[in-house]
Amino acid sequence: MTALARGDSPVATAGPAQRWLLVEQPGPWGRDALTASRFDAAVAPQLARRARAEGVRVLLVRQPGERAAGPGRRWAYADGRPGHEGLWWSEREADADLLEAPWDGSAGERAERPLYLVCTHGQHDACCALRGRPLARSMPVPDALDVWECSHLGGCRFATNVLVLPHGFAYAQVPGDGADVVGAHARGEVALPFLRGRAGMPLPVQAAQHFARERLGLLGVDDLPPLGTRRLPDPDGDGVELFDVVLGGPDGEVAVRVESRPAAEAAQLTCKALHAAHPREWTALAFS
Repeated sequence: MTALARGDSPVATAGPAQRWLLVEQPGPWGRDALTASRFDAAVAPQLARRARAEGVRVLLVRQPGERAAGPGRRWAYADGRPGHEGLWWSEREADADLLEAPWDGSAGERAERPLYLVCTHGQHDACCALRGRPLARSMPVPDALDVWECSHLGGCRFATNVLVLPHGFAYAQVPGDGADVVGAHARGEVALPFLRGRAGMPLPVQAAQHFARERLGLLGVDDLPPLGTRRLPDPDGDGVELFDVVLGGPDGEVAVRVESRPAAEAAQLTCKALHAAHPREWTALAFS
C-alpha cells in the first residue's frame, strides 16, 4: 500500500499491448507464467516467439478460486485497437493447437460483455496475489466467466490491477468488490477515479485523455479519440517532457498540453524491487 500512501498517480501508466492471447491455465504460475506453469513446456517457447512476431501479449488466465471453466481448456483472442475491438473464446484439445490457431477474430465465439482480468500473479509480486484474489472472487459481474485471474499486467505498485477487455482499459487500486468499475463499463463508460489509461495508447495520449475527461465530463469508452501528438523541446534539459495532444471532442478538436517529469523522491516501486526509482508524474498545463 506504499504507492497509495505516497499518493502516486496511476495516470498514463497502462501498458503498450493492444492485442492479447488469453490462455486458460489453472494451477500455479512461476515468475514467468507461460514457461513456469503446467502449460506444455515444449510448446511454450514456440508460442512466445509467435506472440512476439505478431505483437500479441500472452496472458495466462484461470477462474477465481481455481475452479475450472469447463471440461476443456479455453483460450481467447482479444483485439483492443480502436475500430477493431472484440474478444473471441475458443477451446483447445492440446496446447500445441494455439500455434496454428488464427489470432484475428475469425475463430471462436464473440463475447458480448466486457471481460475483467484481475492480476493475481503472486510469484511476480506478492501484492498482486494478496489484493487481487479477493477482488476476483467478489466482482459483481453478470456471469462467472466475465472475470478471470490473470498473470502479470505491469504496474504492480498499483495493485489491485484490473484490465477490461476488449478495449484494454487498465485500472489501479480498485477498491471494494470492483462494483464501480463493473458498473461503469456496463454503461459503456470508464471509471475515471481508478483509470490508468487505455493500453496501447501513447503515454501522452493517455494523460491528455484523462485530464480532458475530468475537465469535460466525457466518460464514454470511445470518447476523445487521439488525432495527433507533437513533442515539444525541453527548454531546461532537466528531463521534463512536454507534449501537445489533439483529441476529437463532440464539438470539435480538444487540444491538451501535458507535462511529464520525474517525481522528486525515489521510492521502491514494487514489493520485489531491489532499487529505488523516480516514477514519472503527468500534469495538464493547458486546454484549448
